[in-house]
Amino acid sequence: MLVRLLTLPDTKHTHSDGLRCLENAVVRLLKSHPFYGHFLLGFRRRAVSGGLALGTTICNGTPTLVVNPQVFSEFTPGEQRALLEHVLKHVLHLHMARGKERNSHRWDIACDLAINPSIEGLPPQAALPDRHRLAEGLAAEEYYSELRRSFDTGNLEGQGLGNAAEDLGDHAEQGRAAEVAVEARASQTLDDHRIWNQADSTPQGLAEEVVRGMVRDAWRKSRGEVPGDVRQLVEGLLAPSPIPWRQVLRQFVATAGRVGRRSTWKREHRRFAHNTPGTRKRQRLNLLVGVDVSDSTDLTELREAFAHELVQIARGRDSLITVLYAGSRIQRIDSFRGSSIVAEVYEGGGFTDLRPVFDYAKTMQPRPAAVVYLTDGYGEAPETMEFPTLWVLTKDGQKPAEWGLELRLEA
Repeated sequence: MLVRLLTLPDTKHTHSDGLRCLENAVVRLLKSHPFYGHFLLGFRRRAVSGGLALGTTICNGTPTLVVNPQVFSEFTPGEQRALLEHVLKHVLHLHMARGKERNSHRWDIACDLAINPSIEGLPPQAALPDRHRLAEGLAAEEYYSELRRSFDTGNLEGQGLGNAAEDLGDHAEQGRAAEVAVEARASQTLDDHRIWNQADSTPQGLAEEVVRGMVRDAWRKSRGEVPGDVRQLVEGLLAPSPIPWRQVLRQFVATAGRVGRRSTWKREHRRFAHNTPGTRKRQRLNLLVGVDVSDSTDLTELREAFAHELVQIARGRDSLITVLYAGSRIQRIDSFRGSSIVAEVYEGGGFTDLRPVFDYAKTMQPRPAAVVYLTDGYGEAPETMEFPTLWVLTKDGQKPAEWGLELRLEA
């Protein structure tokens, strides 16, 4: 599926040059398209040495950008900017979360057809509607239906394409053979959609909240300067969330509880046919909860509502929840297992420093699958964080860092 063949010298110098190329492209994007640039800063980045130049997904509630530095550096600066815009639009439209139960290859191409016409400077091999004799301006689901006639998909497993040659008969069919070849070349994605499988770990409602929070941050930092072709989409995401905070909390905790996978032959892999084992997620909840005890978050009713909701989520499960009560330092530590969890509100005081909770998380064995932090957000936070984090903010609170998912705690 890659747009260019990869020849990767086994040298650290080449790898670092490629990463520097990505950083330069991000800087250019911030200058030319501030909204996209700030939106991209909310992604966790992961470098790989094989595959396509870029790929994006939402894995365990965390937006992730996967980059092959060497391949990415082979594109021109203009193409690099266009590729970044391409993968960001996939996330804005939640394409990786909307394709469940669909043929993966056809959905991949449909998503590219929906966004590529609005992006300037894409590499010449980009899939475009006119190459499939389709109109521009359709949604991915509409292109998916229209592409049914182009691909013999069979079933939902696999990529939807075979390598057998079509028996075209006499010379009258040679023109159709050329058309088939053109369609095949136009049926490749620019970015790596294989990692979209990882989005299965995140419920669609939670994925929407992740994107909604990132959009709010990018919109604020770009001072409302949003490209016209996504303005309507962004305005919809800026509207108050229709998902109750209790539902978002439950989905985040459920996602955090999926620690590891094991193969099973009782469940088929959704992208491959019968000879490939599927995966069964192990359900175990290992969670770190930080509670800001400063005076500014002394809202007993909401604290109790949060605590009781967490208790209901955790009871009856194989779970270990560590609760840290912290202001400028950790003042108290409680640990609970399964049904022994009880709702309690600890009163503290003083100013807030959010860093000690995350410092403690790094020392825990086993490490927590995620961190949930109840706070008003007014305090210093780490610049980066490896743990999926849910910021549970008071009504007038602020998100203290670019990373993490924001949840506004209201009655």
